[in-house]
Amino acid sequence: MVVGEGFGGEPYEKLRFYQNVCEIRRLVSQITKRFEKTHFRLVGQMRDAARSAKQNIREGYRKDSAGDFARYIKISAGSQEELAGDVDDCFEDQLITKEEYVHLKDLLGRTKYQVNRYLESLYRLESEGKWKKRFRLRGNS
Repeated sequence: MVVGEGFGGEPYEKLRFYQNVCEIRRLVSQITKRFEKTHFRLVGQMRDAARSAKQNIREGYRKDSAGDFARYIKISAGSQEELAGDVDDCFEDQLITKEEYVHLKDLLGRTKYQVNRYLESLYRLESEGKWKKRFRLRGNS
C-alpha cells in the first residue's frame, strides 16, 4: 500500500504522523516475519507497540475533546518510543539490516517531531477555543 492511499475518511487519517504510524506498523509486521519463530516474544511486543501507536490515535480522536485526543496521542508516542528501543535492540542483535534500521529510525524520528508539533498546535487551538467538537449533546446548539 502506498502511504496516503486509502486515507481520508476521518480527519485524523490526513495527519502525516498518523500515516507514518500506519507505515511503521506495516513495516514492523513485514520485517518481523523473518524472526517470528525464533524471537516470538520480541516480535509480539514490537507488533503490539506498533498497533497500539496507531489505534490510540484513532481511539483518542473519538473522545471528542482536545485534551483527551492529546492524551491518547501521548500514549501513542509512548508506544512509538518503546518500539524505537526494540528497533535498536534488533539492530544490535543483527535481526534487521542496517537499511531497515535506518529507515525505521528515520520514520520514527520524523513521526516524533510531527507529533510534538501537532500537540503544540492542538494545545493552542484548545486555549483559543478553536477546537471544534464533532458531537453535541441533544438540546445543545
